[in-house]
Amino acid sequence: MHISIVKALKEAISFAAAAFIVGVGCTSARHSVQSQSKEISSGDWPNVFLDKEGTRYSPLDQINRKNVSQLKVAWVYHTHDMAPGRTIECTPLVIDGVMYITTVNTHCVALDAATGRELWAYDPYTDNDRHWLKASGGVNRGVAYWSDHVQGGNRRILLGLTDGRLVSLDARTGKPDPLFGDDGVVDLRKGLEAEYGDLNGRSYGPTSAPLVFENLVYLGFSNEEANPSAPGDTRAFDVRTGKEVWRFHALPRGKEFGAQDWPHDNWKQRGGANAWGGLTLDSDKGILFFGTGSATSDFYGADRPGNNLFSNCVMALDARTGKRLWHFQTVHHDLWDHDNPCPPVVVKVKHDGVWTDAVAQCTKIGYCFLLNEMTGKPLFGVKEIPVPASDMPDEQASPTQPIPLKPPAFSRQEMTQDDLADLSPEQHEEIMKRWEGYRQEPLAPPSLRGSISIPGFHGGATWAGASFDPTTGYLYVNSNNVPNVITMRKDRALGYQSTGYIQLRDSKNYPAVKPPWGVLTAINLNTGDFVWQVPLGEYPELAARGIPRTGTENFGGTIVTAGGLVFIAATTDERIHAFDKSTGQMLWEAQLHAGGYATPCTYLVHGKQYVTIAAGGGGKLRTRSGDEFVTFSLP
Repeated sequence: MHISIVKALKEAISFAAAAFIVGVGCTSARHSVQSQSKEISSGDWPNVFLDKEGTRYSPLDQINRKNVSQLKVAWVYHTHDMAPGRTIECTPLVIDGVMYITTVNTHCVALDAATGRELWAYDPYTDNDRHWLKASGGVNRGVAYWSDHVQGGNRRILLGLTDGRLVSLDARTGKPDPLFGDDGVVDLRKGLEAEYGDLNGRSYGPTSAPLVFENLVYLGFSNEEANPSAPGDTRAFDVRTGKEVWRFHALPRGKEFGAQDWPHDNWKQRGGANAWGGLTLDSDKGILFFGTGSATSDFYGADRPGNNLFSNCVMALDARTGKRLWHFQTVHHDLWDHDNPCPPVVVKVKHDGVWTDAVAQCTKIGYCFLLNEMTGKPLFGVKEIPVPASDMPDEQASPTQPIPLKPPAFSRQEMTQDDLADLSPEQHEEIMKRWEGYRQEPLAPPSLRGSISIPGFHGGATWAGASFDPTTGYLYVNSNNVPNVITMRKDRALGYQSTGYIQLRDSKNYPAVKPPWGVLTAINLNTGDFVWQVPLGEYPELAARGIPRTGTENFGGTIVTAGGLVFIAATTDERIHAFDKSTGQMLWEAQLHAGGYATPCTYLVHGKQYVTIAAGGGGKLRTRSGDEFVTFSLP
């Protein structure tokens, strides 16, 4: 039966109105805020996540609830290397008044953070004779900074390249450090040949920014998502020399813990279980954290029976040695490309009346797992729920999947007939006919006829992850509600593989599920309850028809400030927004020339606070491409 547009609009309005407020937790500031480094407390943004814990919480409050509506563009920097379809996902670093960015083509540039004036630029692709094979289309999310803390001493910018290189640049000049690797460059493929063979013909390199701790620099890697593949091992290098210090096997073998999942050297020629989304760290305890992706191949795992450790895990390692401390698996035997797309955020929460160190892992499937930092035990508990069996030949899907008891899912978990989009009777009928032919159960495995996957391959949560306010215990995460269809076909080499990353949309390209299609959620990690949830972004043409804010698919994350604000761009309407962090009310938005599919930063120079966003457009959201870093300040 046709569902009226009136009912759909009422449901969209009620979803938006679910911006309900539960009491603000009376938590004190997290220890990491009380002991923030001089760089952070003075207004710098020295890591892509601001701090190594990944909170993206700024103590700056010059821009606040009362005056954010007055923000104006202070300066714009053009990278001049825009390419159709390409994007910029870089979060800038700001240290001592200098901003460090990467461009569309991963040139590294230093700017005067107050004016946008270029200080130096480094092009890593000057050797035209070399074939640069770039992982994940060559996207880059930023750089890392290291200093020996000596007056006038060494300062380095660490740049990971998706062609499989790590570069160390003098932060003052942009020149490669001659003492690091081979004239400033480490070939990351070298040293892997004994275990994995020649990787020169394979996609291999970091997409997320390196992480620096003491004298080590850490890297996670992107690679192919089908076999054969380069390895997903997380690696640590000496920040002065570029020499590898340790390597953690993503797929265990021999006598290593978890090797039972890969008997008969089944790990060989296989990738995944990789920390492609980046890494975080508890600097006080020296614990390194990351989330891992699925083991290859995506969508069909008949040749990898079992739970497949360490794929789809939250990992805790000794940061100095690489020794595994604990792991927690968020998806067993992944068949949906449900990577953990971001590292967990290191947090302190008041749980059952006791202050507890924890990590918060947001997932593509739309859940937040809150785990004890020292043990990996879920604070709110987890249940293993029965899930549908696979009907693919020889496939052995896991009979259960883990679901946290709290917090609730922040993205849709199923798509029933009542959930089908209803912007018009024609649209609804069109979607209904297609939907009826697919497997529709929640977490239905891929199939030959096609299976609905919601949230889809883009999340739920994305690589942008979440931000955390240690003064309230609130976690802020943006996510998507756009369904995909996973349809399998026979493949001579792989047995079976999917027909592609296909979203279920109508003929006008709107998602086939009722709005909201993108949301921003505030979660009280002390209680496990939502504080508020609001649609994120809109389609102007639908707004003109009087349709309530629908939200849009989004890439790029949040930052939260002591000024009471959550800043985020991310949406396909190509705007940047500021929300009241306590209520979810949108207080300001500004139009960009291209979508801001990156996470912003905020910083202080000469007593003035700024907010910068990369406006590169393009990418997976397929809007117009751009080449701008746009910076806002108060008049």
